[in-house]
Amino acid sequence: MFHSSSPFLVLLAICGIVRSSLGFSLVTRSDYHIGNTYVWRDGIVLAAASQHPEGGASSATTGVDPMQVITGPELPPIPPMSKRLFLVRHGAVINPGGDRPVYYGAMDVSLSPLGEWEAQAAAQYLQQFDLQHVAASPLSRAIYGAQQVLERQTTTTRSASSLETTSSLMIHAGWKELDRGSWCGKTQEEIGAEAMAAFDACDKSKTPDGGESYPALKERVLQARDELLESMDSGRASALVSHLQVTRCMLSDALGVPTSQMSQLPIATASVTCIDYDSVTATQTVHFQSFKPNVGLKQNRNEAN
Repeated sequence: MFHSSSPFLVLLAICGIVRSSLGFSLVTRSDYHIGNTYVWRDGIVLAAASQHPEGGASSATTGVDPMQVITGPELPPIPPMSKRLFLVRHGAVINPGGDRPVYYGAMDVSLSPLGEWEAQAAAQYLQQFDLQHVAASPLSRAIYGAQQVLERQTTTTRSASSLETTSSLMIHAGWKELDRGSWCGKTQEEIGAEAMAAFDACDKSKTPDGGESYPALKERVLQARDELLESMDSGRASALVSHLQVTRCMLSDALGVPTSQMSQLPIATASVTCIDYDSVTATQTVHFQSFKPNVGLKQNRNEAN
């Protein structure tokens, strides 16, 4: 159990699959491929192709200059008894409602070409850090982003031990996006502003049929986070590519923001949030939140999710 190091930040912020003993699925780079087909192993979909409106595979690999050096907020060294997590939200998606933006939650929707470029930019920013683990939600939009991070780690000069620890993705169902249940495929107007506001305020009676509440989501996310931290060595950093509400769960916990208010935390697509966890004092230190590398991409419309 960790606690926030700075309550004052609350106001600022609101403004085969190998099963490990910790509940992770360890997926080696050779086990999956983001391409033109679904990729299966042991009967489980590991990743799916992006289905773009124009059809065919994306040419998003030309979106970000691989030689561009991306800098970000200044970061202090990791304290010897702390562990650092870079929390990355996946890139922009192709909304399944088309011109009618609908909520999709835990549906496995595809990244748009812009979303793939955004994910590449986030991965390129993280290339400068020596990551012990690269982790992801089991949804393909998060796996794509994690794959980009992993590839840039293994093509950067690292020690032999570093390369060994970043040879696979750590997949955990606990990082899957909020399940919207019967609200999937509906617009905010169809759901109703009052129902949505009550849900955001954690009125469990407003949880959609077949869906989950924010408190239920937060419980599973923090459990998965703690398992990832347990797998890390002190003084090391790892990256986790997941989703809007998953990132909000961990950020709100670090800042001391009540769960009933965490929907107000801004987290841009393919942005990076950085938190240190002290293994001795259980203090959480947020260095920055929702940092989005500026590589000249057009701005994404952050709509229903």
